[in-house]
Amino acid sequence: MIEELIYLMPIITVLIGALVIMFQSMYDRYTIKDNIIVATIFLIIALGFAVFHAGDLFTTKPFNDIFNNAIVFDTFANFFNIALICGTLSIILIGEYYAKEHSYFKGEFYSIILFALFGMMLLAHANELITAYIALEIASFSVYILVGFDTQNGKRVEAVFKYLVLGSFIGAFFLLGTVLIYGATGTTNIAQVAEFISVNPNDKLLLVFIGITMILFTFLFKIATFPFQSWVLDVYRGSPILVTAFMASVFKIAIFSFFLRAILTDFITLNTFWEDALITLTVITLAIGSWLAITQNIIKKMLAGSSIVHTGYMMLGIIALGENIESAYSIMFYLIAYLLSALGAFGLVSHVIADTKVRVTYDDFKGLGQERPYLAALMTIFMFSLAGIPSTIGFIAKFYIFTEAINAGYWYLTVFAIFATAISIYYYFRLIAMMYFYPDAADLNTEKTSDIRVSTFMLGVVALLVVWGGIGSAVGFFFPIPSIDNILSVVELSVQSLFLK
Repeated sequence: MIEELIYLMPIITVLIGALVIMFQSMYDRYTIKDNIIVATIFLIIALGFAVFHAGDLFTTKPFNDIFNNAIVFDTFANFFNIALICGTLSIILIGEYYAKEHSYFKGEFYSIILFALFGMMLLAHANELITAYIALEIASFSVYILVGFDTQNGKRVEAVFKYLVLGSFIGAFFLLGTVLIYGATGTTNIAQVAEFISVNPNDKLLLVFIGITMILFTFLFKIATFPFQSWVLDVYRGSPILVTAFMASVFKIAIFSFFLRAILTDFITLNTFWEDALITLTVITLAIGSWLAITQNIIKKMLAGSSIVHTGYMMLGIIALGENIESAYSIMFYLIAYLLSALGAFGLVSHVIADTKVRVTYDDFKGLGQERPYLAALMTIFMFSLAGIPSTIGFIAKFYIFTEAINAGYWYLTVFAIFATAISIYYYFRLIAMMYFYPDAADLNTEKTSDIRVSTFMLGVVALLVVWGGIGSAVGFFFPIPSIDNILSVVELSVQSLFLK
């Protein structure tokens, strides 16, 4: 009984934290700092419960008489729990200064973030389609609210309506797909659906194929793959920068958590059915994402465009799964690498905007290397990682995912992805050039500000992790410190736990 309860504690702790902050926000005497402290405490406790099982190979269904096989607790879900909690905690701490400088942030903001995290963690544990839909909608509606949290800003209102309408429409595809699958199989449990597929010929699986295709549409929309990427630039641009960071990194990881589970354990035999379509979508996604990133002058939009490109890289890994199960390791490692790099880049932009109120375009970053050398150095590290420059975790992640794609026989697709990586050097290095090789713009507020804050400390920690991920294995030969090999070991255990009975 107690052991089963311990498995539930990470997700229960996050839910309790969301409720506590919600009630706390009713009272004006609690400041933004108080809410950040409470949220941090609950997230650290939840992280402690999750880390308790880190490194263990297990799968269990606690209180199964209550949950009826709808959720599963295993090493795979625990891996994503740790990643999601760490990502959310980092965003809250990195955004501490930004939130203090913008009066529209209230206690409810942090409550909604924790509700979103609760939905994302539930999605990682989902073992059944209706449960996955409910978890996805909890997370999605929380994010809709976060996007439009500043109701006095027209851009926020426009962004939330666009995202809400499109998100709700695509969510209906998930529900309709689930109905079709249930109509054909009599179940919504993904393991039982897989069993039905394995014992029936293709001519009896038409409804199943249509249903899974509709659910696939939801997946492609949420991760912003072509042709569902049109919302990204406007929504990312219109959202508060902290919400943009949350959507681009943490939310994307949560989406992959469920669909990776479904593909690996149940639908991997059907991968070839969509192979040609997915290859085409991946190529167009890489091309459009690169074009959007190149043509943007606003930093948030450039990072939004580049996030589409990174989605293309991860889709390359999804395609390779049908031929090479080890591609799952590279996808999960890439998710962690992108989480760190995107958190750092978006978080640093939020920190600088909080100081100057105008740092939004490339030109606005001119002279940052002389004015704020510490922040410029951190941004350089994050740009290097996103571009895949050696000695960063981004390089290792790209190397792994490209290698697994080649091993699976998709060398031509990998060549195109490498070409997209070469193009990305232009828009990432353009920002670096603006910081170091151009004089400060005369109309900017260059008042001396201190970089000794919680937010800058967290940015430094994330930057160190980015560098450690790139050189940790080499340094490990000389110093007894953990390396990325430890991360890969946990990733392998996570995937192995999916096949435990």
